[in-house]
Amino acid sequence: MDRRRFPTTGQLWLLRRVLFGAAVVLLVSVLVFAATQVLPGDPARAVLGHEATPDRVAALRAELGLNRPLVTQYLTWLGGILTGEPGHSLVTRESVGTLIGDRAVNSAVLVLVSAAIVVPLSVFVGAVAGRRRDRPFDRAVLVVTLGLTALPEFIIALLLVILLSTSVFPVLPGTVLIAPGQSPFGDPAQLVLPVAALVLGVLPYLARLVRGSVIDVYESEYVRTARLKGVPERVVLRRHVLPNALVPAIQGTALALAYLTGGVVVIEQVFNYPGLGSALVDAVNNRDFPVIQLICLVFAACYVAFNLLGDVLTVYVTPRLRTAGR
Repeated sequence: MDRRRFPTTGQLWLLRRVLFGAAVVLLVSVLVFAATQVLPGDPARAVLGHEATPDRVAALRAELGLNRPLVTQYLTWLGGILTGEPGHSLVTRESVGTLIGDRAVNSAVLVLVSAAIVVPLSVFVGAVAGRRRDRPFDRAVLVVTLGLTALPEFIIALLLVILLSTSVFPVLPGTVLIAPGQSPFGDPAQLVLPVAALVLGVLPYLARLVRGSVIDVYESEYVRTARLKGVPERVVLRRHVLPNALVPAIQGTALALAYLTGGVVVIEQVFNYPGLGSALVDAVNNRDFPVIQLICLVFAACYVAFNLLGDVLTVYVTPRLRTAGR
């Protein structure tokens, strides 16, 4: 019998993880839809203004389908998501997909640029600190990362603005002045402070994680054996320490990417960056339920996807786990 016709253990594991992730996103969709229903205020009243008559408000609610049962509204909205028709904004009447499309690209640029900087920087700083444990560099890293950990991300952002955009060192713009449809790379200087705020928010966690992993590996028996055999220190670091410290770093990177995705909400609001975060804040203020629901669902899907990617890469770089499914 040809075993290739049957899925391996690894393939079944991946299928279960994908199905579990889809179930989590579905559960989040229920929670998000329910949460928007308990927000104070009436969307129809928010659109028409406080001077609108009750008849006009009732007519608009009927037009928008807000007078239908909640279960019907949810199933209609979910069906639209699955078919690529997420509905229309209650405020602008524009398609939600079109409304947040450009902003999603801007947020993706902010997250990916920040990740491209913070991941290798954290691995480098953590590896060097772990290699030089209890030396001046390691102690400096611990002090700096501990201080940054104690600061909320919006405080970090405000400190960067005060330091680099005011009379102290007025070298960078403190507010992003690009439209949602414009490329963030049109004026790269406007990206510096938002990216720096996100990097400084994630760097302490990831660098300390890598440092701890490197220290644990250095204290393992196989590293001690390699040293007793006279293996050069740089070879020990390259062949034994870094590969074995990579697994926690991968998991930490997945969590860092998820954190960056959620962190854009605050950072974009501070710097007036035209991304999903600022669109979410505007939608909440305007009680624009379809926009709120889709943006929250996008954030949840990104979080699940990053964690799934971290699990898959962990299995790939761990021979014992990789060969278990064969």
